[in-house]
Amino acid sequence: MTASAPMDDPADLLGRIGRSWTWMLASAVAVLVPGILLLVWPDATLHVLAVLIGLYLLVTGAFRFVSVFAREEHGERLPGVLVAVLFLLAGVLVLRNPLQTIAALSLIVGGIWLVTGVLSLYTVIAAKDLPHRGVVLGVAVLAIIAGIVVLALPSESAVALTRLLGVWLVLLGLAEVAGAFIWRSALRRSGV
Repeated sequence: MTASAPMDDPADLLGRIGRSWTWMLASAVAVLVPGILLLVWPDATLHVLAVLIGLYLLVTGAFRFVSVFAREEHGERLPGVLVAVLFLLAGVLVLRNPLQTIAALSLIVGGIWLVTGVLSLYTVIAAKDLPHRGVVLGVAVLAIIAGIVVLALPSESAVALTRLLGVWLVLLGLAEVAGAFIWRSALRRSGV
């Protein structure tokens, strides 16, 4: 008599669901729908994102404020209260003007790209035995240019990056839809 896995084994159930072509299709739709929304309503999507960030900051601040009073020592409470107040203040400021949040996030991304590009360019110049020097140089120059553009036009760049993300998600979703139907076909051929 062989031992088989019980019918209600969670790992077995999750494995069967994960191998299902409809699960793969649902995953593809979960990627495709946000991509379409980003392409159709890029400005509204950015606004919603900023509001969600503001709400996150407010909720986190409230939870941190309450958790401060779980501490035994009163002297340990002051730093926690200050951090909670900073979260609450940031949340209010974000909700007060969500588009400034998007511009600030764009400036951060632009700054990161610019610094990364400059550091990569330095690496290309300083490292004499760097493999694929041309590729690293190309990436460095692209990062510097992208960083400058985003820093010069933060709001416009946010909309452009949102559209680019939308295109990427739509293409990825379509590829996953095709993969789900290919998997369905393979399952039918194997008789499963």
